[in-house]
Amino acid sequence: MIVSKFGGTSVGSYAAMEHSAGIVASSADRKLIVISATAGTTNDLVALSQNELSSTLKEELLRGIEHRHLEIIDQLKEKDTARSEFQLLFSELRQHMDFLGRDKRWKDRLFAFGELMSTKIFVYVLREHGVEAEWLDARKIVKTDSGFGKAVPDLNVISKKAGKLINADNIYLTQGFIGSDIFGNTTTLGRGGSDFSAALFAEALKADTLEIWTDVAGIYSADPRIVKEAQPIKEISFDEAAELSVFGGKVLHPATLKPAIRAGVKVRVASSRNPDDPGTLVVAESEEKPVIRALSLRKDQTLLTVKSLEMLHQHGFLAKLFQTLAEHKVSVDLVTTSEVSVSLTLDTAQNASNKVELSQQVLDQLREFCEVEVETGLSLVALIGNNLDTTAGVSGTMFTMLKDYNIRLVCHGASPHNVCFLVREGEGEEIVRILHKEFMG
Repeated sequence: MIVSKFGGTSVGSYAAMEHSAGIVASSADRKLIVISATAGTTNDLVALSQNELSSTLKEELLRGIEHRHLEIIDQLKEKDTARSEFQLLFSELRQHMDFLGRDKRWKDRLFAFGELMSTKIFVYVLREHGVEAEWLDARKIVKTDSGFGKAVPDLNVISKKAGKLINADNIYLTQGFIGSDIFGNTTTLGRGGSDFSAALFAEALKADTLEIWTDVAGIYSADPRIVKEAQPIKEISFDEAAELSVFGGKVLHPATLKPAIRAGVKVRVASSRNPDDPGTLVVAESEEKPVIRALSLRKDQTLLTVKSLEMLHQHGFLAKLFQTLAEHKVSVDLVTTSEVSVSLTLDTAQNASNKVELSQQVLDQLREFCEVEVETGLSLVALIGNNLDTTAGVSGTMFTMLKDYNIRLVCHGASPHNVCFLVREGEGEEIVRILHKEFMG
């Protein structure tokens, strides 16, 4: 069994949907199809959720969403039936906009309309390619807690629901990104969560392969927009791919690989525009294990440094520091320490899957027991590979190549699969190009 997920650009137009439907039709093993909202729709829905939005802008966004989908529908053979179904759903969206309040529950229901609309249309495109897929509401299977905005899935319930509602002999089309809690409220898994949804389905169904169809030909040795010489990677290990996704790789959602690793499901990342290209296969253990596999860059990073003489030969300070951060749900990436200070990196990028909000409240609470310094405008560069903690020469070469740059923080040795460091925001892309040329040719 293959579970296939198509991203927003892969279903963003009628032509894109046709490409994707052709891929589905080319193999009878593709039994569960998971798709995202059409490209741009979720961004519009997020904009609609803002309290300060004027009625004029609200109407403009709604008309844009409607036009985007009707443009696809008008090219369908069964356009009249499809239009009727879409208009019913779009009317629900308009009614939802009139509800009072802008709490997280209301927002999750709003954001879900993107995937619901795209799947309603894609059913008809699949039919034109001879694929009779049953439309499946993901909320009946993907059960979560009530953590609206970034809900945590209940794996046991998902497995049971999938076993009851999905027949391996049929083909199903469902939504990524969305689920529901025990009270039936719509929840979402966070931005980029469609990959995660697909992996949860693959795990629950014990699929052989999870396909992630996107607009690029797999996972690259660096972001091709930054490094024009970047090359697609044919095969990569789960550990390397997980590190790459966490430290800025845009192709995979950071949480995607967890269900696949647990279930031993192979993951293939490929381009829906060029389906004959091999793409990248993510496996438990790759045959080749280069020291440097890829480089990644994550912008808009923040460095939080706390200082206190209480740290000197004392116990309990770090526990108090991390307890405070945990109380405010501040997620930390890298950590370095000295005798009297600790530096922590935080992902504060606007589009981060796990964006950190460093509020004045948490800063005030920290200042009750230590000095606090916050630096912004930084980028995190990561070298991803194998045996980086035991291979001589990597750090020496890196520091030599970057002798003209100020490296603010380095994290090396905690993982055999990465070396990370912070630099000034404006220098990140240039540094990635320098290192890619040195290590990858």
